[in-house]
Amino acid sequence: MDAPEQPPPPPPVADPSAASGPNSDWAELTHECLINVLSRLTSEQLWTGPMLVCKSWLRACADPSLHSAFDLEARFGSSRESIRWWSPEFERRVDAMLRSVVGWSGGGLAAIRARHCSDRALDLVAERCPSLQVLSIKSCQNVTDASMARIASRCTNLRELDISYCYEVSHESLVLIGRSCPNLKVLKRNLMNWLDPSQHEGVVPEGYLNACPQDGDSEAAAIGKFMPRLEHLEIRFSKLTARGLSSICDGCLDLVHLDLSGCANLTSRDIVNATSNLKNLKQISKPNFYIPRSVFHTERYGHWRLYDERFQTDIFRI
Repeated sequence: MDAPEQPPPPPPVADPSAASGPNSDWAELTHECLINVLSRLTSEQLWTGPMLVCKSWLRACADPSLHSAFDLEARFGSSRESIRWWSPEFERRVDAMLRSVVGWSGGGLAAIRARHCSDRALDLVAERCPSLQVLSIKSCQNVTDASMARIASRCTNLRELDISYCYEVSHESLVLIGRSCPNLKVLKRNLMNWLDPSQHEGVVPEGYLNACPQDGDSEAAAIGKFMPRLEHLEIRFSKLTARGLSSICDGCLDLVHLDLSGCANLTSRDIVNATSNLKNLKQISKPNFYIPRSVFHTERYGHWRLYDERFQTDIFRI
């Protein structure tokens, strides 16, 4: 395996004297002014720069108004995935980061886009974020039906859910989410490419690869019965059959986008027959479309060393 790519340097901290004259001190800016400046930064920029400047900036970074959304997806998707992401240590750090944001949000967190978190973090999300509308948690090997049941019961405003590559989440969670979240419009339940598992060897733990869900039709039945308002559905490399696809298409008549890439158990005739009643369908990706391997690497995986020695501070403690 090639040597891991070195992380990009953090954004430079502004020089107070250069910005505001020789006698100015950015640490003395009012809280309101700091919030105005910090609100223009991304989640990544917030965590890798201002939090490390001084205590007043750290306090400002924890203001609830800055934490209506927590989005790390852009950095995860920037390049190839690292085997370190699947380690318990990395998972604990992502959990700590997410739990901190949940606490700072004051209940106002509306969108989460992260990877490699666990039930520990999602339990706190369910407890304190009733306004959550977007939950994207790809590649979480320790997110289970237990935390998803709590999300379903307490975050009933969900409109977008991405549980791709979360193999400990079953069709039972789809049933609960569908029953409790009537506004759900987007579901992404993609699986890893089991047709060519060599893509993931040496990165994803072998035991996890072998745990790829087999119950494609059960998941399809749950989607078709309990998520009638879906408009966007991705189930790449699902092992559903023609019967499962019919369940989806009979129950989700509002579908506009349907991604069936890699669903090897489906034929072209199966797809034509099942989707013939979807009057709003505008885009469909079929299993026999050629999909370059690079697509899956760049879409699912990225490389971001979120943490290094500089981040071993109290900001990761609840």
